[in-house]
Amino acid sequence: MTVRLRLDTRVRRFQGGRVLVGGAPLRLLRLGPAGVECVDAWSAGEPVGARPHEQALARRMLDAGIMHPVPDGGALTHDDVTLVVPVKNNPVGLERLFAATADLPHRVVVDDGSSVPLPEAAVRHSDSRGPAAARNAGRRLARTPLIAFLDSDTIPDRGWLDKVLPLFDDPSVAAVAPRIRSLPDGPLGRSEMDRSSLDMGPDPATVRHDGRVRYVPTAALVVRRSDLEAIGGFDEDLRFGEDVDLVWRLLATGKTVRYQPFSIVRHAPRATVRGWLRQQYDYGTSAAPLAARHPGRLGCAHLPKVFAAQCALVLTGHPAVAVASGILDGGRSARRLHGHGIPVRAASTIAAAGQFALIRQAADALRRVWWPLALLSRRGRAVLAGAVLSAAVVDLTRGRNPCPRIAADLAYGLGVWAGCFRHRKAEPILPQRNRSRGVPG
Repeated sequence: MTVRLRLDTRVRRFQGGRVLVGGAPLRLLRLGPAGVECVDAWSAGEPVGARPHEQALARRMLDAGIMHPVPDGGALTHDDVTLVVPVKNNPVGLERLFAATADLPHRVVVDDGSSVPLPEAAVRHSDSRGPAAARNAGRRLARTPLIAFLDSDTIPDRGWLDKVLPLFDDPSVAAVAPRIRSLPDGPLGRSEMDRSSLDMGPDPATVRHDGRVRYVPTAALVVRRSDLEAIGGFDEDLRFGEDVDLVWRLLATGKTVRYQPFSIVRHAPRATVRGWLRQQYDYGTSAAPLAARHPGRLGCAHLPKVFAAQCALVLTGHPAVAVASGILDGGRSARRLHGHGIPVRAASTIAAAGQFALIRQAADALRRVWWPLALLSRRGRAVLAGAVLSAAVVDLTRGRNPCPRIAADLAYGLGVWAGCFRHRKAEPILPQRNRSRGVPG
């Protein structure tokens, strides 16, 4: 098996390549001369060798998100894939999807309670049982090594599987998710082109609970059938969030899930603003039942203890003290990085970027989840207004309308709070302490 790797675009190399900073979560790695030689060779396009130390280093780089596999050939073909499509009341979308996947010989349609039965369906539920049950019904009919789940409102680009299948040559890979881009249909489609919750961005990633990509949606997902069966398929008790649950259960078995943005699947947005806002609300309601199944994974923010104290200083009317504390904390991080051979300017830049990432995370949590609490006090309203205004300015400078983001955040937050009250679970509205700052201290 030939494996080629590429460095993550965020990785920075220092000391002649002996020190690497990057990955998700951010980490610092030191390499010996043999390791530097391997990384240089792989970055130049040479395949990973069969020697044990090369294999071990490649696995370490992959697991850390420092490097990513380059799709190249592969043993599996379209004959090894069964397409499973759950659908309800969308015959036009199904016809469009079938036209885009005519090259797949194995296709299974599950009609999840359509008002008019779909003649293409291999399985029909008389009443809607939800996407998890529909996908399970379809995967039980599959006999191929891989199952590709595509929703009926998606359209894969030509050759989308060609960038996915080679990644399954690695036996540790249980699932691969393509990038989901919104179709620019109407105002909602255009607003979601760059901010859809289904779009995990332009860079490949190893899916991790604490990584840049924490989950991938099953609106488009290719899964190894044996791994899917080993965990019992989708949880049919979940009407929303079943994709997050599935991915996290796969990770819990020690398997790898990859995000492959070089494979593109298009997704049609909701037809109405009301339907779109309801979708955001429903996404929010899934947080509490997911927290019950995956304790410690659903906090709305992961903040180090020092930064949490700085946030408390801002909310109690001491922003200057908080800023001074942040500067000192960033300075300590920069000194630690400099102690590992990173130049002062680069160390300062990395440390500052880490501080801004924490601020951005807290602001996101404030806009999306904590805003009902912020409204209870004058100072809270002022901080919330600053968070909303800063996000709006970013949108405007990029030529985007900020209103959809604000509306989506409000709807999602209402869903989170509603789910927490319904399930009596507070974890999704609480920050979690992040014990690792991502660099050695």
